[in-house]
Amino acid sequence: MLSTVSCWILHCVKNEVVCMRGQHRMYTRCLSPNNNSSSSSSSSVKRKRTKLLSSSSQIGLSGTNNSVFSMQNVFRHSSLQFQLTAVQINRILRANEQSVKIPEFDGKNLNPVLKFESNQLPANSPNEDRRSAATCLQTKGMMFGVFDGHAGYACAQAVSERLFYYIAVALMSQKNLEEIEFAMEHVKPVLPILQWYKPPNHYIYRESASLYLDHLRVFWQELIDHDNAEGMSTGDSLAYAFKRLDSDISLEAQVPLDNDIMRNMAIQVAFAGSTACVAHVDNIDLHVANSGDCRAVLGVQEEDGSWSSLPLTHDHNALNPSELARVRSEHPKLEENTVVTGNRLLGLLMPFRAFGDVCFKWSKELQQSILENGFDLETLDIYHYAPPNYLTPPYLTVDPELTYHKLRPQDKFLILATDGLWDMLSNDEAVRLVAEHLTGIHLEEPVAASERQVKLGQMHSLLLKRRARAVPSRDPNVATHLIRHSIGTNEYGEIEQVQLAAMMSLPEDLTRMYRDDITVTVVYFNSDLIKAHYKENNLRFL
Repeated sequence: MLSTVSCWILHCVKNEVVCMRGQHRMYTRCLSPNNNSSSSSSSSVKRKRTKLLSSSSQIGLSGTNNSVFSMQNVFRHSSLQFQLTAVQINRILRANEQSVKIPEFDGKNLNPVLKFESNQLPANSPNEDRRSAATCLQTKGMMFGVFDGHAGYACAQAVSERLFYYIAVALMSQKNLEEIEFAMEHVKPVLPILQWYKPPNHYIYRESASLYLDHLRVFWQELIDHDNAEGMSTGDSLAYAFKRLDSDISLEAQVPLDNDIMRNMAIQVAFAGSTACVAHVDNIDLHVANSGDCRAVLGVQEEDGSWSSLPLTHDHNALNPSELARVRSEHPKLEENTVVTGNRLLGLLMPFRAFGDVCFKWSKELQQSILENGFDLETLDIYHYAPPNYLTPPYLTVDPELTYHKLRPQDKFLILATDGLWDMLSNDEAVRLVAEHLTGIHLEEPVAASERQVKLGQMHSLLLKRRARAVPSRDPNVATHLIRHSIGTNEYGEIEQVQLAAMMSLPEDLTRMYRDDITVTVVYFNSDLIKAHYKENNLRFL
């Protein structure tokens, strides 16, 4: 199959950089206009770690001038196997759905979160995205996170299991930390730290649970020594937890471990990578920590009923000028033209912030000494490639960008999603789709020509006009609604069943060429409770 795919790529996209996935690694083939395909095949194939999305930049469906050409190829590739029926499509789209309604009062505090809905649609096999949701039991607040792995799923899996514990521990008071340490020391039951809301496809690294607990315990012991009576602030807790967990991931790959399973897993986690976007909601206080190119976007409904999007994150990649300037400023002038090439870090990695990825953080000498220590890299699916111009590491950081937002009654929902969604939908489009789902008014029927260029601010009047011909949503779960529209709509926002079926019918080894893994969590807020809070405290909202 791979040879057939290679022939098609060489035929269709000569003189371009084509990325494809094979055996869980990413390959980048550079085709020179002066070389024929055979010479390119023999001399210019380089295996590279990459956070890849070829769908929008190379042969994609969204935002490109060759969308018709691309859709023709989708239809051609999907015809290699049977076309899925509507029932089969729904079964696949809804396989990983999660919907959780949150009690307004949890026994201690009123909760501003009404419910959340989540879903995933993989493109990689296995899926490299992860998601988490939990309530802090020893402090206040709920946490939601999406994690986009690359070079495998190992790092995203570990971060999705561990990061919330680090945040929750950092938030805890000195008294609570001492109580937990006392219980551990005297082998007594430890009060639970988190209440998890586990999705249907959830699993954990049981083999590494003891190692993870040991390092979490070292973390809270250090916090006890800091003698911070009230615990850290939410923003400080988020930032410290991100950096501390990344440090522990690095350390675990370096220290000798007696258990071969844990040892191999630690290496896999460290040499893979993951971006992360986490939201912490406590009463009307919303904090977001982002490292990479996942996004958090608020859906805001104004008094006149119109909708707007409020982004709470910035993408950490070469398309963000300030991020590009930051990366270049951290290295000597000599490397100004090599630290980012082809919009990738050292020509390889798309996100400029991530967990793991020690091959962009460790020195060459440290990497070599660790990997030569008896590891079977092929079995572990680790390809170690030393990029050119690797002169002044670290090149990558996990330091999150922090955003604080005071929730207002007009803030109706928060969308957290990996870049697989944002490569297909803009912030405004995603908010519009959720707003339509929330109000029961949808663009399932063809729209009039006068409505096709509607701006988000005019959505209210359009919704009123179309209320009479609104149809029920295909998907009760709003995350599924977003995913369906991201891969199955035409340029007017209408679902095209033929296009959706073609996208869903692509063979496994071709899916990644057209889209990325998609993970979405939508959190709905209790506007009445938020409004009451403002009234009780004589606060004004803007």
